[in-house]
Amino acid sequence: MDAICVIIAAKNAATTIATAVRSALREPAVAEVIVVDDGSTDETADVARCADDGSGRLNVISFSENRGPAAARNYAIKLSSSPLIAILDADDFFIEGRFDPMLQQQDWDFIADNIVFTTDASGAVEPQPFLPRARRLSALHFIEGNISQPGVRRGEIGFLKPVMRRSFLEAHDLRYDESLRLGEDYDFYLRALLRGARYTIIEHCGYAAVVRADSLSGQHRTEDLRRLWKADSAIRAQTLPPEIDAALARHEKHIRDRYELRAFLDRKAKAGKAAAIRHLLASPGAIPAVLNGVLRDKIGAIRKRAEPETPSSAAIRYLMPGVPVPQK
Repeated sequence: MDAICVIIAAKNAATTIATAVRSALREPAVAEVIVVDDGSTDETADVARCADDGSGRLNVISFSENRGPAAARNYAIKLSSSPLIAILDADDFFIEGRFDPMLQQQDWDFIADNIVFTTDASGAVEPQPFLPRARRLSALHFIEGNISQPGVRRGEIGFLKPVMRRSFLEAHDLRYDESLRLGEDYDFYLRALLRGARYTIIEHCGYAAVVRADSLSGQHRTEDLRRLWKADSAIRAQTLPPEIDAALARHEKHIRDRYELRAFLDRKAKAGKAAAIRHLLASPGAIPAVLNGVLRDKIGAIRKRAEPETPSSAAIRYLMPGVPVPQK
């Protein structure tokens, strides 16, 4: 069985990093755990080291300044030597036994399992056992699965955390785009798929994503949206099959519309409503995106106020449906 390097990019994750590190070290297939402390101002690095199990597999590196998750992951890939690479977010954790069902599959370059979304950050979540039914993910389905739909809860395919073969990354000189602070995973996986990566998904659930109000992924800047939109544009500059180009054009528009709305709201917050309207009139093509976005946000706020309160500890859901393992 090939050994796995688990890469954890962390910024100000002192309250969660220990659970993440312990969940990775618990897995027998893991030969390396590399934590990159990405310019934290708290005790992230020290807490990560305290979670060591003494096996010699943990390596904690600290950046003097924040460089972003893409740069942190690229640095860890360069340092590591294992033939397989897995990404773990610093506020998430692995379910015990995560890798066995994936490593039993054949003929893949990337392989991902189901994700359980939970508010329980203790690492004690026990997800529903699903059969490890496998299917191949195409570039077209990947793009379409990353276009958010109104009223649909968070859980796009881009949130999958695949195990990756180092040999494929090296053969295609594939690394994360360090200019991106939002959607760097989406961009990375899409470029891999367009280079012919065999991406397998199984329904078995081995990854727990902790839903947090203060998650860094929810704190993106307007500039981050612009860069992601431009990354789509750069990919579309190459020759693509028509159906993939059409899907990517829809994703690009989806991101650009979000950018236009944020740019309008930024101008309104900084210079007032009249300045924001002048800004919008100077870019008439952005008017539908802004009007639709404002209306959508208002409707969303009304619906949220109308929803009954539910205990957060009960919140648990899966990214993908699955067939439960039959009871014996």
